[in-house]
Amino acid sequence: MAVIFTSTIKMDEAGENWFIELKDMVDDRVAMCQNMEEYVAKVEEFGNDYGGNIDSVNWYKDENIPEQVMDEIRFEMSKQQAEIEEKTGEPLIKEEK
Repeated sequence: MAVIFTSTIKMDEAGENWFIELKDMVDDRVAMCQNMEEYVAKVEEFGNDYGGNIDSVNWYKDENIPEQVMDEIRFEMSKQQAEIEEKTGEPLIKEEK
């Protein structure tokens, strides 16, 4: 069984704030994450049910996502990556040999 999560970047109904809809494709759990810290915590929480072994996280975005929102999310993701790599002492993205 492959453990696959989907992450979809969405805007609220007013079109003012972004959030990430995290979905576990194995059991259809869904979490609405209002910021990157909440998203990271939910991925970890969902992943713990599979011993931390997540095969894939597939990213999507709704068509109405402004470019500045994408830039903000990319920046937040790079900060989270740096924090995790500093904590573990290992790169999150491993190069294939």
